[in-house]
Amino acid sequence: PGVNHVTLPIDISNPQLWYPAGYGAQPIYKFQVQLKSAKQTLDEATAKTGLRSVVLRREPDQWGRSFEFVVNGIPVFGKGADVIPFDSFPTRVTTQQYRQVLQSAVDANMNMVRHWGGGYYETDEFYDLCDELGIMIWQDFMFGNDWQPGTYDWKLNVSREAEQQVRRLRNHPSIVIWCGNNETEVALAWKDRDKLNPEIRFQMWQDYVTTFSGILAAAVNRLAPETPYWPSSPSADYEELSDKYQSGDMHDWSVWHGRVPFTDYEKHNPRFMTEYGFQSFPEMRTVETFTIPEDRIDIFTPVMLAHQKNNAGNAIIRDYMLRDYPQPKDFASFLYASQVLQAEGIKVGAEHLRRNRPRTMGSIYWQLNDCWPVASWSSLDYYGRWKALHYYARRFYAPVLISPHQEEGNVAVYVVSDKTAPTVATLRVRILGFDGTVLSDKSQTIQVAPLASKVYLTIPMLDITNLPNADLGKIFAVTDLLVDNKVISTNTLFFVPTKDMQLPQAKIESTLAPANASGAPSNVSAPSYRPAQRDDGVGSSNAATESNYTLHLSSPVLAESVYISFGNLDTKLSDNYFDLLPGQPVDLTIASTASLDDLKANMRVISLTDAFAPHEAQVSAAANSQD
Repeated sequence: PGVNHVTLPIDISNPQLWYPAGYGAQPIYKFQVQLKSAKQTLDEATAKTGLRSVVLRREPDQWGRSFEFVVNGIPVFGKGADVIPFDSFPTRVTTQQYRQVLQSAVDANMNMVRHWGGGYYETDEFYDLCDELGIMIWQDFMFGNDWQPGTYDWKLNVSREAEQQVRRLRNHPSIVIWCGNNETEVALAWKDRDKLNPEIRFQMWQDYVTTFSGILAAAVNRLAPETPYWPSSPSADYEELSDKYQSGDMHDWSVWHGRVPFTDYEKHNPRFMTEYGFQSFPEMRTVETFTIPEDRIDIFTPVMLAHQKNNAGNAIIRDYMLRDYPQPKDFASFLYASQVLQAEGIKVGAEHLRRNRPRTMGSIYWQLNDCWPVASWSSLDYYGRWKALHYYARRFYAPVLISPHQEEGNVAVYVVSDKTAPTVATLRVRILGFDGTVLSDKSQTIQVAPLASKVYLTIPMLDITNLPNADLGKIFAVTDLLVDNKVISTNTLFFVPTKDMQLPQAKIESTLAPANASGAPSNVSAPSYRPAQRDDGVGSSNAATESNYTLHLSSPVLAESVYISFGNLDTKLSDNYFDLLPGQPVDLTIASTASLDDLKANMRVISLTDAFAPHEAQVSAAANSQD
């Protein structure tokens, strides 16, 4: 009589292992258990799980203590974003929305999400989809951003909550770590620490340690011992940190809240980054769902300020904008330029973190999704529409990344590989003028080391400035990595800030036709993007049949951050917000239920120079402002 614990070993011949996206398949095993007395079945249960091992490797090294997830023996660099609730009203979230957002994460080469502790525990469906798609989950317990009570009843409540949630979720192979809370450990430093009575402060700390390194840690160790536990995010597990000794995970908000330049990301070398971010506005189509024309005079109207996650957010976006860019010429241009600004800023941080491998082994930016239509740090807006950042993420999270970087008077060309085997590739570096003039074009064969980041070519800046007609405000570098004559990663490097670049006004030629009608193959498969259907009717259903089209684009001069839009028509684009190189045409895939005539009538193709007034007008406006 009473509760009985029975251990029944099960041997599986030739087990098929579950891997994170990009490393292998995600097979799921189903188990059925029956309890019988004689021939009568008294009870039965079913369960499903994936078979994998996960170790949080934390070993002393030359930089402090490592922080890396080793899955099935492979050290995996965590690439992804933080997940918040999918809607402000949880009952409105649909299967389509879960799948669309999570599939978009995989389409952007992400292998990990951090389920933020300031929301609520997600549904079984969310975790099932992560299992299916190979998305690792950093799972916070739902304690976030402030200190919790320390009473005995509260601690009993926490213990019960942990047992319920760990039992419910422990069979999901996607959960690779349980974390006690979001930012509670660092909260004491924010809350007027000098004003607290020392005895109260000591008691608060005792209560914290009891809950987050005692109760929750014990629950995970007892109920899911094969999954690591971590007390807080960020945390060093109570180790002292210094410039020479880094440990644990980090939240870096020096950019945005600290208002420092994007390049300050490169001053920090965390062992694992679990939060960093910058805001942008959603596209005009999304803004129109919560505004009327008079709300769209500028970004400081009452409605625009209300649809903002941070009280000073719109002003912060504007201030960063004017550091790097001229003043956008109108409201629509500001929305577009804000997305480019966000994407370029996070690109600086993400590529730095990846170049820093193995010192750094994770890049999780804030944030993936949104719970309402709003200006925020997300790369997917409330309707699931890809912002510029999400297109950028697909490039900077590519399995093999080429990343040129100015450092110590040189251009160092890094190649970062998440692959488990060496890759033979061709490295090509061109120095081009904005007008298409070729100043230099060099190629070499390299063998890309697996699971590593290395510099494969170093070019002194003096060699670049000594090239004929090398005006740094008019030239840029293009780096390509080719395998079997196919470009698998490309990246550009500009030598001066955008505001100081003498970009020519681009005139982009475009031709839209049924797929392959011109005989030109599309170069990238379309992302699984579709605006989620909402109760307010915004979005599209899946009933109509999509057709594929090829969009051919070309420009005689550099067209930076090319943006293709189709008004209110639902479309899926194989790429967007990219640099169109001079004299180098691009063929994109467009998938839509709309007709070819409707697509042509609504299509708009712009680049960064279209967001600002012509140079002469800007100079005149600045002079008038000074007068």
